[in-house]
Amino acid sequence: MGLRNKDLISIHDLSVGEVATILDVAKKLKRMQKAGQPHRFLAGKSLAMIFSKASTRTRVSFEVGFHQLGGQAIYLNDAVSQIGRGEPVKDTARVLSRFVDGIMIRTFSHESVLELARYATVPVINGLTDLLHPCQALADIFTIQEKLEVLKGRKLVFIGDGNNMAHSLMYACAKVGMNMVCASPKGYQPRPDILARAQEDASHTGCTVSVEEDMFKAAKGADVLYTDVWTSMGEEAEREQRFAALHTYQVNEELLNMARPECIVLHCLPAHRGEEITDSVIEGPHSVVFDEAENRLHVQKAVMALLMSDQTL
Repeated sequence: MGLRNKDLISIHDLSVGEVATILDVAKKLKRMQKAGQPHRFLAGKSLAMIFSKASTRTRVSFEVGFHQLGGQAIYLNDAVSQIGRGEPVKDTARVLSRFVDGIMIRTFSHESVLELARYATVPVINGLTDLLHPCQALADIFTIQEKLEVLKGRKLVFIGDGNNMAHSLMYACAKVGMNMVCASPKGYQPRPDILARAQEDASHTGCTVSVEEDMFKAAKGADVLYTDVWTSMGEEAEREQRFAALHTYQVNEELLNMARPECIVLHCLPAHRGEEITDSVIEGPHSVVFDEAENRLHVQKAVMALLMSDQTL
């Protein structure tokens, strides 16, 4: 599948074959890294990384990953670039395209990423917006494939706020034939337009994507339980009302008992232990959250190499 010079804005935009290619290349690159084999597929290339949101996993995994691929990553945030002083996105896109071979952006507005991609002449990677988090969801699917081997027909249940993470997981599950249920209270369920697009994708791969208010009903027979914080970055002013609406939507031992015995537990991190997930579950035998976090590195390396390398992978 040819991903070269494309953007990665949303998993919905990828074909089933392109998602499979990303997973296959990630497996190859992880194997090479673990064996200490050089894999400098991006030697001489540069990546601009634009950050408007705080980051641990995204920044380190992209920066280290691009270095391991032989290239140079350049960190930009609002405080150290003209973006923070009001330079139009379209100007930033056109200027950076003259300097670098790719742009990764982690920001609030999804429209900003779309505008960046519209004006950039190099690949643009969505490192997170308030609407979507595609790189994390691809790493999640890769982790599930590592742990459970078969993806098609598996059941992933997302518990809590139907946020950017839930949106990207719906798209990702639909592309690989996994059934997904998002268990969220009214007022915090995924956007209907994204649900509809994910259901359309799912119809082509023979799986289902649905929303359910009752999390215990949703979790029955789950192969994967997934959760995220109740209050995402930029929503701090809503913390109290979010806590009131979501405080029962917790991944705990009681909920885990509803799932299949071999169920794995995922969390995109950072976790608020004792809120959306208990300490005993995140530290327990079903948790694979730290393997999942590591896999951000390997999957994003696959994405960057596929979009930017001149070599055949």
